[in-house]
Amino acid sequence: MFEPFSDIVPSFFGTLNQYPMLLTFFLHAIIITPMFFLYSSEKKKLAEGK
Repeated sequence: MFEPFSDIVPSFFGTLNQYPMLLTFFLHAIIITPMFFLYSSEKKKLAEGK
């Protein structure tokens, strides 16, 4: 299942992709989780504006 990581240029995402769910967890933490905070803050701004 696991093969040695032999890349010519060591890549951060390539290293993350070696482990089954690590890339998924990383991308959710960086991209999707902040969307919830942005959504709630924009929703609060709209509610206060009206």
